[in-house]
Amino acid sequence: MDYVSALVPPVVMAVFFVFLIRVIVKTQGGANKAKEDAAVDAALARAESAKQTSGSDA
Repeated sequence: MDYVSALVPPVVMAVFFVFLIRVIVKTQGGANKAKEDAAVDAALARAESAKQTSGSDA
């Protein structure tokens, strides 16, 4: 029975990993993709403008 207790944790982790990957793949795109892309673009623009502002002050 030691082999069963040795195999259970890796099997459980593998199953959870597969479900995690499935959730990640299913949530890519869809109805919220445009909102997510806009949020990322806005964050990148803010970071870029902050970087340029701090660079011109020096």
